[in-house]
Amino acid sequence: MDCQPSACPAPEDVNIPALREKYRQERNIRINKAGQAQYLSLQGTEIPEVHEADPHMPVIPRAPLSEDLEVAILGGGWAGVLAGYALAKAGVKNFRNFDHAGDFGGVWYWNRYPGLSCDNDAYCYLPLLEEMGFMPTKKFTDGFEIREYCQSIAKKFGLYENALFHTLVTSMRWDDSIKRYRITTDRGDEIRARFVILANGLLNIPKLPGIPGIHEFKGKMFHTARWEYDYTGGDQKNPVLDRLADKRVAIIGTGATSVQAVPFLGKYAKELYVLQRTASTVDSRRNEPTDPEWVKTLKPGWQRERQLNFHHAAMEMLSPGEPDLICDIWTEINRNLAAEFEKTGWPQSPAEYMAAREVMDYRLMERLRNRVSSIVEDAEAAAILKPWYRYLCKRPASNDDFYPTFNRPGVKVIDVSKTKGVERMTEKGFVANGVEYEIDCMIFASGFEVTSDLDRRWGFDIFEGRGGASIYDLWATEYRTYHGMMTRDFPNLFFTGFIQGGFASSTTEIFKLHGLHSAWIIAEALKRGVTTVEPSLAAQNEYVDFIRANAVDMSDFVSECTPSYFNNEGEQIVNAKGEKKFRSYTGEPYGPGFYAFEKMLADWREEGSMAGLELGS
Repeated sequence: MDCQPSACPAPEDVNIPALREKYRQERNIRINKAGQAQYLSLQGTEIPEVHEADPHMPVIPRAPLSEDLEVAILGGGWAGVLAGYALAKAGVKNFRNFDHAGDFGGVWYWNRYPGLSCDNDAYCYLPLLEEMGFMPTKKFTDGFEIREYCQSIAKKFGLYENALFHTLVTSMRWDDSIKRYRITTDRGDEIRARFVILANGLLNIPKLPGIPGIHEFKGKMFHTARWEYDYTGGDQKNPVLDRLADKRVAIIGTGATSVQAVPFLGKYAKELYVLQRTASTVDSRRNEPTDPEWVKTLKPGWQRERQLNFHHAAMEMLSPGEPDLICDIWTEINRNLAAEFEKTGWPQSPAEYMAAREVMDYRLMERLRNRVSSIVEDAEAAAILKPWYRYLCKRPASNDDFYPTFNRPGVKVIDVSKTKGVERMTEKGFVANGVEYEIDCMIFASGFEVTSDLDRRWGFDIFEGRGGASIYDLWATEYRTYHGMMTRDFPNLFFTGFIQGGFASSTTEIFKLHGLHSAWIIAEALKRGVTTVEPSLAAQNEYVDFIRANAVDMSDFVSECTPSYFNNEGEQIVNAKGEKKFRSYTGEPYGPGFYAFEKMLADWREEGSMAGLELGS
């Protein structure tokens, strides 16, 4: 494929100082001083069915378990499956996956809303393609295909044999007398695990906006992560929502989920209200089926090569002569810059590159705003749907049907930014900008707990290490880890995800690396007859100091972004030094980059002494 630069406005046609001020104004309109408190906590009794209920599979009764276990994997999504895969490859057999879903899949198990698909390159996102002999059917493949592929990996590596589904962890405590974690669940289980891998993923707990009157509404309500096809009609593979033909429907949110679901709601509902606080960037999709002739040209190692290219183009920069193999909205800025650098000369410093990138950022966003006007016929609706912020302040989206949906006569977008969201709900509907709208169904496309406090994100109240130390207290304002995966006073515990490690363009590559590294340590501990492994305080402090000394300062950029889960709704936290920090969904990334992080861990394992860890007998 010949991937060409996009047609962005020329630099002289973009007034950056004026746009910077416009962005600042739009951000200030949307900032809610309540921060994460503007959303309901699903723990406790407020609306537990949104988190705990499973509309996809019935709960099968079983007797409670009381057992000793070598490894408990808390999670059955990509992080949990890849941890189980790594343990199986390392020869560790006595482990279980625990998940409150009814099967493997994680967010792809729960999310089954109409239009669900991968929103970045599936040839990169789906792990182990060469080992599994699998190829996605499309570049942005369907959600059900991702779920089924995830489950196929679990089947191949024997994860189903011991998995416990519809099992919600309620507490986890380290018991020093037996050198194990005592884990309790909502099924009455009492598990004594020597090692624990926390594999609950990034998108775990749904969140609901705390709209006044939400409990007063007499109509139907559900979250997109618990889509109810019994109400809407259709199913995930055939989303004909014919039961909405006489229904007035509202959906809150225009993020990545809503962008995919709105075209189907607009097509089938009698009326559709799309309630928007902040517009998304929505580019064209160009979702082509996988070309079998292209597949025939692929050589061993092709996926790794493609993932590296994606990472360069999306997260770093393309090298001179390096093509853009991905060629979509995620790589557009660096693709355009590479073409210009070929003409003007390549930057000689990071600062020179970042200056050029900032200009291209403004040009790209202007192109995307112009795209709205070229498709949406109603000028007022088009104005509402235009995004006013820097690229990557909100997750980029692509969809060929989202904007045309607003040309349908029964579809209306309502701007709720000035009231920081929907004003309130009533028995019959909702109030926005002082006007009550009667509806039959409210759908919440309000996302997940991503950057909120850890107890909200992880979903169980008691998480204690040695001496009753709570991870929620210790990490309330900052992370402290060794290699981003272990922490002092929590022996034999391994974290996965975005904490203090390398950040990659493909989330599953992060999970795969964390699973591999954790499994290696566990296998080595078992082989050496070691009872506990834990970072020394000195090693942990040295690693944290390195992370912060080599951090890329993104505070100015983040401070200019509109509120979202990317930045914990713009709410700052105060660390132990009294410094105000934005909490990013990326955590505290390893400054030298993901592949440098991968090499550092590989070298550490190759050296073999388990340096920095205290080994207890």
